[in-house]
Amino acid sequence: MSIFRKKSIEKILQDTAAAEREHGHGLNKVLTVRDLTFMGIAAVIGAGIFSTIGTAAFNGGPGISILFIITAVTCGFSALCYAEFASRVPIAGSAYTYAYVSFGELIAWIIGWALILEYAIGNIVVAISWSGYFNNLLEGIGVHLPGWLVTDPTTAAKAAEDAGKALSAHQPLTESMRAALSAWNQAPLLAGKHVFINLPAFVIVILITILAYIGIKESKKMTNFMVIFKIIVICLVIIVGFFFVKTSNWHPFMPNGFGGVLAGVSAVFYAYIGFDAISTTAEECKNPQRDLPRGMIYSLVICTVLYILIALVLTGMVKYSELKVTDPLAYVFEKINLGWIGYIISVSAVIATTSVLLVFQLGQPRIWMSMSRDGLLPKRFSKVHPKFQTPAFATVITGIIVGVPSLFIPSEIVTNLTSIGTLFAFVLVCFGVLVLPRLKEKNGGGRFSLPYVNGKWLLPLLTIIFVWLFHERLQSALQNLGNESYQEVLFVCFILIAVVVAVLAFLRNYSVIPVVGALCCLYLMIEIPADSWFWFFVWMGIGLVIYFFYGKNNSRLKGQ
Repeated sequence: MSIFRKKSIEKILQDTAAAEREHGHGLNKVLTVRDLTFMGIAAVIGAGIFSTIGTAAFNGGPGISILFIITAVTCGFSALCYAEFASRVPIAGSAYTYAYVSFGELIAWIIGWALILEYAIGNIVVAISWSGYFNNLLEGIGVHLPGWLVTDPTTAAKAAEDAGKALSAHQPLTESMRAALSAWNQAPLLAGKHVFINLPAFVIVILITILAYIGIKESKKMTNFMVIFKIIVICLVIIVGFFFVKTSNWHPFMPNGFGGVLAGVSAVFYAYIGFDAISTTAEECKNPQRDLPRGMIYSLVICTVLYILIALVLTGMVKYSELKVTDPLAYVFEKINLGWIGYIISVSAVIATTSVLLVFQLGQPRIWMSMSRDGLLPKRFSKVHPKFQTPAFATVITGIIVGVPSLFIPSEIVTNLTSIGTLFAFVLVCFGVLVLPRLKEKNGGGRFSLPYVNGKWLLPLLTIIFVWLFHERLQSALQNLGNESYQEVLFVCFILIAVVVAVLAFLRNYSVIPVVGALCCLYLMIEIPADSWFWFFVWMGIGLVIYFFYGKNNSRLKGQ
């Protein structure tokens, strides 16, 4: 019995139809290309544009707009590969199902397990961000929640410790330090320990889970409303901000060189996470093979244009060195005495993160539903509610897995894990396109088809150029391999993979788009701190244990 057994596209479609007959109904097919585009925008435009863009602009200056283009191209290659799969396999499992077709069962399980990092674990970060925005909004209208109800124990203890050290050193306390001490002193005690919970984060997860439970039609209406609102706000920021741009602030364009621009790569990539989430709704689309690819590509293009314009306006309104703040969009308008726009931006930030929560809370249950249909998870995960036509049990479990940790866990622990899990899925989807069988005939009905660009000579040439550009880093890493950080070891591994892929491309005429997409995502992965890689491998190890003890023995392909 092979752990790399594959499912053909025909077999996947047959199993999906059989599951629908078994339950007596399938999912509700109501989504159009407009809905999918809105869902893509809802998932992408969230905490990134309202917070992390400030740090990225601080490092790269106005040149950060170039990084948005580079990252968009990288995500664009991945989006095209997702679109190719979506047009051939219109099933709810996203990258999990695509990997089952391309690489077999074990890799499909690994991808499905990694996607939990993007959707469920990633949503913990979003819920915590939402809580911060919401609390700031309440304080803006004079409502103050107790400090012990709006933060996690680790963050609270660290903030109180820092304030205590400042007092001991007879240093003046900042406003945030005074708030931290006040929260620590007011927190109730349980078994001698101070109690801190992030209640707003938990409450919003429960509310969003209820919305995801009661139906995709209700969820799409709410998503469309939230997307329209935040696009209006972003356009307001761009238009009003344009009249306050001082072109002198754009000089120098890259104050810290191209290295400074690249320093913001993690923050900028985080701003793009989510466009792939709409592929999980394939079974709720009226015409998935035509509309899913369009929805992904349209949403990515719209978000990129908005991001570039926002970056140019922000760095034109104030000097880039002032933008290292948690709320850069609101900050620049307060600087020019337009605080009322800043308040509208705060409202939009709450709505933006709410829409991200909703899309990811819709995505995770549908991946589990596909895994359950294949026997890799218990059958209850694939059960569809007879009235609401949603994966009810899987939705509830997702709500618990996201909601409970959001009460206690600091966001820093899981942010990098989210990026690694997402990029890992992107890499395998891109490479998976290379092993798809060639279509014998042209697709009809407006289906998307990934353009073939022969990489026999181009891919080796691009690899040679990359090695030449980074030859000093490579030489240093090789000379000091035993003493180098894990980060440089990862860089050497990336070069080896790139060279091997280039050789294979020369021998087998690989297409350029999926290979470049995979290598770009792989490079972004190695720039994530090495300690996050350790926890990524721990997470994947837990997943493999579950597969070999349960999934492998209960797979529907067992014995075939």
